Amino acid sequence: MIKAIVTGHSRGLGAAIAGNLLARGIAVLGIARHGNAALAAGFPGRLAEAALDLTDNARLAAWLDGGTLAAFVAGSEQVLLVNNAGLLAPVGQLAAQPPEAIARAIGCNVAAALMLAAASARISAAAKVAGLRILHISSGAGRYAIPGWSVYGAGKAALDHHARVIDTGMQAEIRGTPLADFPLRGKFETLKESGALATPEDCAAGIVAHLLGERFGETPVADLRELA
Repeated sequence: MIKAIVTGHSRGLGAAIAGNLLARGIAVLGIARHGNAALAAGFPGRLAEAALDLTDNARLAAWLDGGTLAAFVAGSEQVLLVNNAGLLAPVGQLAAQPPEAIARAIGCNVAAALMLAAASARISAAAKVAGLRILHISSGAGRYAIPGWSVYGAGKAALDHHARVIDTGMQAEIRGTPLADFPLRGKFETLKESGALATPEDCAAGIVAHLLGERFGETPVADLRELA
């Protein structure tokens, strides 16, 4: 039996990944600030949810020690962890980035992902799970310097990641960023207008296929565009 943990499953890419896994008969534990009523209704009994703000690392640590994750993993032959949740803000020049916004972004984009990875490895080993696969979702910002995205890019570069430009709520946030804070906004507007952005569902299908496929783990950083 395969079980999956997906962060940020309430919307966008995370919802699409969780939905794809659920449709394959894989039980999913979704972790996000808000639940996903549509997935819960569509897959009754297969979706478990944990209401957690992943920027609150102390609360996450307490939750990891509470036994919920261990109880979910119990009885599985393989565990999949998809660290999808992420924050774009703060965007702009370094001097204008509030310390608390930087801490929130790194707490979610880096610390929470690493905490969940470590806990999943520890719990899977204790439960004698045969296989554990960990997948960090990122973007090209983790590989290429983008003006205004120093915190987001640095956080994503801290993870072994793969990149794909997708049309989610974060893309809408990008397109709404003031040009003074993000000079490359026009590029993202053009991608949207030209139809060059993949849908969350299409991207999720590729991600899940890679996650379950034989080539998973060949390289620590994989770009889905190169795996097709």
